Amino acid sequence: MRNKFLKQLKILLVEDEEKLSSLLKNAIGDSFGSFTLAGDGAEGLEMFLKISPDIVITDIMMPLMTGLEMAKEIKKIDPTMPIIILSAFSQTDKFLSAIDIGVVKYFIKPFDPDELLEYIASLETTMHSKLVMLEEGFSFNKKTLSLYKDSKFVPLTKKERVFMRLLLTNQEVVSDEAIKETLWEEQNVSDERLRTFIRRLRAKTSKNLILNITAQGYRINLSPEYL
Repeated sequence: MRNKFLKQLKILLVEDEEKLSSLLKNAIGDSFGSFTLAGDGAEGLEMFLKISPDIVITDIMMPLMTGLEMAKEIKKIDPTMPIIILSAFSQTDKFLSAIDIGVVKYFIKPFDPDELLEYIASLETTMHSKLVMLEEGFSFNKKTLSLYKDSKFVPLTKKERVFMRLLLTNQEVVSDEAIKETLWEEQNVSDERLRTFIRRLRAKTSKNLILNITAQGYRINLSPEYL
């Protein structure tokens, strides 16, 4: 099971020390579906946007853009992206900044590549237990209220995230009135405003993701494998 999980992952390693990059790629790179290298934070951010990795591993101090600066930009794009920091012992003062950004793990150089591999393998439960699989390659993280399409982050408004959570909490038909009360609370919301809201969400996702059940309300379209 561990090997199957690792083979599904795309890893992005951002490290300006070529010897360390080569060492890690040779030691553990074959364990993953892909293992992409970048030489600095700017190139790392570019590669992140290009390949949509599942996990980012990065050094802190690099030219052009530091690992922490890159991590901040990545978290703006995908707040749930797991980011692992590699750091020299003298850079441990950066640890609190890394926590603030949302880094999931901190490895002090030198470290055993197998320790890194074991840690990534341990993320399987965290990465998948909160995901609900939807139709057409969509998935939704119930903890972070984040939507993905084929593993790529899909930005949603606050109301859209709450709406998705409402549908997934019930997983049955949710009435128009229940939706209005949840999203707009005390406001008197028209049926047309609700339809416009649904229409806009479908436009950025898929018309088949949110199903309209005539005279009843709406429900989420779950993937058959999740039913």
